[in-house]
Amino acid sequence: MASLFESGWLYLINNFSDFQLASLGSFIIHEGVFFLSGLPYLMMECWGLQKYKIQRKMNTPAAQEKCVLWLLLYHSCVNLPLMVVSYPVFKYMGFTSQLPLPSWKVMSFQILSYFILEDFIFYWGHRFLHTKWLYKHVHSVHHEYATPFGLTSEYAHPLEILFLGFATIFGPAITGPHLLTLWIWMSVRVLETVEAHCGYDFPWSLSRVLPIYGGADFHDYHHRLLYTKSGNYSSTFTYMDWIFGTDKGYRKLKALKTDQYHTDSIRPEVNTTLVKAE
Repeated sequence: MASLFESGWLYLINNFSDFQLASLGSFIIHEGVFFLSGLPYLMMECWGLQKYKIQRKMNTPAAQEKCVLWLLLYHSCVNLPLMVVSYPVFKYMGFTSQLPLPSWKVMSFQILSYFILEDFIFYWGHRFLHTKWLYKHVHSVHHEYATPFGLTSEYAHPLEILFLGFATIFGPAITGPHLLTLWIWMSVRVLETVEAHCGYDFPWSLSRVLPIYGGADFHDYHHRLLYTKSGNYSSTFTYMDWIFGTDKGYRKLKALKTDQYHTDSIRPEVNTTLVKAE
């Protein structure tokens, strides 16, 4: 299996330049992962699937269409040029696509490091975007969708797209990773942000087994509140919000829901006891 993968990789590097693979190749992979992972959530909204939905409200077909059309424009006019112009930086820092491929240990360590760096940059940048002027003129575009679905994760003002791109590529840019590492990092980051905006809290969601992972329920809270009171600014993990106290409203709401759940679970037993006593 490994040799088959390496043969396929050898075909890529023999037929395409590093520039083509790092820019156009990365763009194609990004678009493929983004739309293939995001469209199922859009279909769930179109079909009116309510089970596991965090908010009962559904976006209108017009709002859904607007999101998709603007995404195609933003990706072509902002994302692709950003990938092209960032290539010299990657190359200068030691980026390569050649064999041998990096080990899984190396890639895992680098990708975990990228998540930590991205989380730190994103948290503070996101908080800054929630200041009055920047929210009004930039970040409010992303918050047009108070009820998010997967594809709204990258629906944003062009300036915010540049910031998000910077937060994502900063780690790879300063380390000059192998192209395979870059593609895997980009793919898992896209999958994470699409899931965080999907609008559904499934029983199999990663946030249910990994406490420090934010996920859809954590980020959905951020979208449905006023910009001055939302909190939950982290992208992937929740520890930055916990450290700086910007998730207090969310944690309080979760505690209230838990208490309500326990109350509702106990009440039928009490009623049964009363009936028997009579």
